[in-house]
Amino acid sequence: MADYLASIYGTEKDKVNCPFYYKVGACRHGERCSRIHNKPLFSQTILLQGLYQNPRSVMNTEQIPLSEDEIQEKFDEFYKDIYIEMVNKYGQVEELIVCDNLGEHLLGNVYVRFRYESAAEKAAEDLNRRYFASRPIVAELSPVTDFKEACCRQYETSECAKEGFCNFMHLKYASRRVRHDIEDAIYDEKRRKRKSRSPRRSRSPIPRKRSPERKRSPEHRRRSRSGDRKRRR
Repeated sequence: MADYLASIYGTEKDKVNCPFYYKVGACRHGERCSRIHNKPLFSQTILLQGLYQNPRSVMNTEQIPLSEDEIQEKFDEFYKDIYIEMVNKYGQVEELIVCDNLGEHLLGNVYVRFRYESAAEKAAEDLNRRYFASRPIVAELSPVTDFKEACCRQYETSECAKEGFCNFMHLKYASRRVRHDIEDAIYDEKRRKRKSRSPRRSRSPIPRKRSPERKRSPEHRRRSRSGDRKRRR
């Protein structure tokens, strides 16, 4: 029986635990869901709820409409800032996922999968005390470890009929240029940290010690004088 329950955990056959929360880290029913949302005690992944302010959402309809290039440019700046912040403060990042969905439970969600669980735990604890764009950050550990299962396959092939209101993730990608900028910025930060940890070398050369002068014997002085006379002749 235990083996059977383990095999159906997080699937549609599981009538106790919510499969959407297990796969996506969010459920459209929220706390009203009839199934249990088992929040993990340990995970490599954290969820930052609604961190990305999607300009296509209903909340932003009163703003001046942006072109696709402007939307991408603003997103690239956001993606770069978040990625570098996570790496420099908490540790190596394996994946940074931003949802482009418009449904309430996935709107603006950002997932960060760290290399180590300790980094994710520290980030979730710290970020809950911080603000971004004048709004408090809501961070929690997420059960999502395989984003291939969480993403909408139809959206990747431009075939999803639900558009932004799909229950699976529609990912927003940063441009290739930004990815190169991120790699350069992280490399520069690592070099700066290594230099700050290394001991500083004194620019002034160390003075060499002179050997003490040896006293010449009277006989040695007489020989040197006679030699000088011969050279003069």
